[in-house]
Amino acid sequence: MILHLLIVALVLGASVFWVFMIIECATKEPASGNDKLIWILIIIFTHWIGALIYYFVRRPQRIAELGA
Repeated sequence: MILHLLIVALVLGASVFWVFMIIECATKEPASGNDKLIWILIIIFTHWIGALIYYFVRRPQRIAELGA
């Protein structure tokens, strides 16, 4: 029973993180070129793995370049 609750909590957390990364990419990624569209598609089609890639690879790069 506890294992099932832990799995449900993990899945819910991953889904919330996924939605948060889609929103962040859509609102804060610069609109120049196709980067925004490509990142949104990566996040959507690869679910939480794409969200993690965006969070650890692109997000710090964007913050360093633009400060936001």
